[in-house]
Amino acid sequence: MTDSPIVDTASGPVRGFWRGHGTPDASAAFLGIPFTKPPVGKLRFAAPAPPDPWTEPLDATTYGATPLRITGEENLIPEPAVPGKSTLNVNVFTPATGGSLPVLVWIHGGGYTEGSPASPWYDGARFNRDGVVTVSISYRLGFDGFGYISGAPANRGVLDWIAALEWVQRNIAAFGGDPSRVTIGGQSAGGGAVLTLLGMPQAQHLFDRAMSFSGALADVPLAIAKARADRIAELGGVTPDVEGFRALTERRIRQLQPKAATPRAGIGMVLDLLNDGLPWGPMVDGELLRHPTVDSLTTGTGSDKPLLLGSTDDEFTMVAEREGGRFRRMPSGILLLPFLHGRSTRRAYLRANRPQRKKGGAAMVGRFISDHVFRVLVPRVAEARSGADAETWAYRFSWVSPVKGWACHCLDVPFWFDGLDREKVANLAGVAPPQALADDMHAAAVRFITDGDPGWPAWSTEPGTARVFDAPASGTDRDAYASVLPLV
Repeated sequence: MTDSPIVDTASGPVRGFWRGHGTPDASAAFLGIPFTKPPVGKLRFAAPAPPDPWTEPLDATTYGATPLRITGEENLIPEPAVPGKSTLNVNVFTPATGGSLPVLVWIHGGGYTEGSPASPWYDGARFNRDGVVTVSISYRLGFDGFGYISGAPANRGVLDWIAALEWVQRNIAAFGGDPSRVTIGGQSAGGGAVLTLLGMPQAQHLFDRAMSFSGALADVPLAIAKARADRIAELGGVTPDVEGFRALTERRIRQLQPKAATPRAGIGMVLDLLNDGLPWGPMVDGELLRHPTVDSLTTGTGSDKPLLLGSTDDEFTMVAEREGGRFRRMPSGILLLPFLHGRSTRRAYLRANRPQRKKGGAAMVGRFISDHVFRVLVPRVAEARSGADAETWAYRFSWVSPVKGWACHCLDVPFWFDGLDREKVANLAGVAPPQALADDMHAAAVRFITDGDPGWPAWSTEPGTARVFDAPASGTDRDAYASVLPLV
């Protein structure tokens, strides 16, 4: 095991490196393997194309270039930006024992505009320890990946997900994985990506299970996508077509994206997001994505695939907390007027969230934002799959960060990966997060990836039931998402 591991892929050999040499948990990592040609020049805004083959072992010991260009130092998850042109890569983490093992393909989050597959939080070493080959993938972000462009294929970021999954099907057996036992997983926008793929007929042959953590769907209507593209072209002084947009640098488009989508700041930006949805992400183009995702799931697409999904209790309460001063003395009913116009729905929602109302206005507004963007998707998707052949399991993550004061967005990720010791986790989870909770959650993920059952009653057989992950003890709740049901 002292020699560097070399694996032959369909494009050529790759050389990785061993970790934990001489221990029972030894594994190998292969980083920055291109699954397409670099999306630059004439290939910018084009569909992903297979990489040119090579004959000498490719150095796969460092992460490849990322579509993310600026490292977000203040982001909740550490997300390195690696410079370079060849940005569409996979990273493979595999046990040293070999064999035909189950596979997890991880899709990172970041609102479809940020995020990096090179995050240390997504290292698959602990999944390797438990017999799971792990792959993290990159995809084009923001307008480059998801903006409408006349003369270019729509949903280029979605095409990148599909191309990466096709790479897995062709190559994962050489890394010890079983291509017939692939689970796709992701968090936030990555969780939305999982649900999008689950609802796509064209992707069904590429995986057999799905895990969506804090999933956020885009489902951008085509008319809105076109309007935002026209606005970028106007701001950039170019024609709204392939040649016009190619005349704008990546950096210039990144500068124009927010101006074209949500020009307001503060609570105004929140209102725009709640009314119009995420500005960039998969669009319902009528071809690749023919229907909004929940509608596709309702018609039975993906019904043969087990699904695990859930959210944290207060995904975005921190956003409202920043505006806490203006919320402090206002009644909850008035605070929700800009968000919930229907009187009966507003009253029902307030009744269902009495415990949250006692925590103050920021807590109430934050819970509504969390519910509207993330948590309501859990019962909607679960009910959409009520007639599915495969079962749906739900969870809630309720452990409160001693640092942030909430069970907030991204807090659960290092628990799923059993990575409480990793870089910057303490910034979000404190210096002594409960390892027993990580053991519980990681084991549930491994059981689902391996056996298709995380270990508690399914929503599909006991509607409303979810596992509540908390410390010092977790348990099963038969009415776990009752507080969000008025919004369904």
